[in-house]
Amino acid sequence: MIRIVALGGTVNDKSMTEKALRYAARQAEKAGAVVDVFGGEYLTTLPHYGGPGHQDGAGTEMIEAVRKADGILIAAPGYHGTVSGVVKNALDFLEDLSGDTRPYLHARAVGLIATAAGEQASMGTLTTLRAIIHALRGWPTPMGATIKAMPDLFDDAGNCTDPRTSAQLEMVGEQVVMGARSLKLGSEA
Repeated sequence: MIRIVALGGTVNDKSMTEKALRYAARQAEKAGAVVDVFGGEYLTTLPHYGGPGHQDGAGTEMIEAVRKADGILIAAPGYHGTVSGVVKNALDFLEDLSGDTRPYLHARAVGLIATAAGEQASMGTLTTLRAIIHALRGWPTPMGATIKAMPDLFDDAGNCTDPRTSAQLEMVGEQVVMGARSLKLGSEA
């Protein structure tokens, strides 16, 4: 069984970023993975990493899910050309995996999604996410989705209405499962 953790979103409960994340997560499920989603509602409850709430065990569910995961999907909005604070703080919590036998995101495929009002901000965000994932020893998928925020990009059922966006998200969801399978087989050999 391939386990994927999907994390991302914003403070907005109608977040296009989270809709994109959930769409890609459905593709990962179609490819045979079991997916746990930690969306904006969860991420916004996390205290600042290293602060008082962190010492009280905040983020434990997410960390335990990542610890067991074979792959990760991450979706971040582009705020001023980089990753939002909510998503960056969630990624900071992965420091809790530093002492594990498989530290950080070691031997895990990571599919990345960046959303923004324009192409420049989404590309800057995707580049930053790739740098963070490399620092955490993860393996970014070849396809990284850069999504331009548009009205009605997703319908009420969560379906993507734009063929270009849909194709990107489907590929990211499929590639994270493919990469997770490959890395899992390689580590078992």
